Amino acid sequence: MKTASLEKLRHDFYDRDAVSLAQALIGKLLVHHVADDARIGRIVEVEAYLGPGDLAAHTARGPTPRTRAMFGPPGHAYVYLVYGMHHCMNVVAGPEGSGTAVLLRALEPVTTLPCATNGPGRLCKALGISLAHYGQDLCSDSLYLADDGLSLGYDIARGPRIGVDYAGEWAAKPLRFYADGHPCVSRAPGKRRH
Repeated sequence: MKTASLEKLRHDFYDRDAVSLAQALIGKLLVHHVADDARIGRIVEVEAYLGPGDLAAHTARGPTPRTRAMFGPPGHAYVYLVYGMHHCMNVVAGPEGSGTAVLLRALEPVTTLPCATNGPGRLCKALGISLAHYGQDLCSDSLYLADDGLSLGYDIARGPRIGVDYAGEWAAKPLRFYADGHPCVSRAPGKRRH
C-alpha cells in the first residue's frame, strides 16, 4: 500500500472524549516510517482510559512525571514500558488536561510486519514503537494515524478492559472496543455488550 493514498488524521480528530475516540479509531491505520520502510496496521482493538477517577488509568491519581503526556494536547502518543520489556502505546484524547487516552491493543497488518500485532506489546514491537516516541505528535511525518476510506467489515463490540483487575469496579466497565470476530483481536471476548 502506498502511503500517498492515506489521509492523515488531523489534531481536531483527537479532540474528543476517550470513549468516542476509542470507537472512532477502530478501522483507522497506524503508520510508522522506519528507515525506508512504512509499517502499517489497521486498528482492530482499543481500550479507553478516562483519566483521574478511573482506577485503571495511569492518571487515576493526577499528573506525574510519567503521565505528563496524557495531560497534554490530544493527538500525541503516551508510550510506556510494562513488565520491563513491552512497550504500549496510547493515543491522547481531549480535551487537553483531561488525562484521558486510548490504548491501542491490536492491529490487522496492512504491510508486511516482522511479528504478530495482537496485543499492545506485540503491536509496538511490530511497528518499532518505543519510549523514544513518548509524547510524539501523531500528526508528524514519521508516526501518525490515517484513514484510507476502507470499511473494516466487522461490527464493533465492547466489553471489559483486559488486565485491570486491580481497579475494582472500574475493571468491569465496558471500555474495550474491538472488531467482533476479527482474527487479529488480542483475546477472545468474554460476555459481550453491544
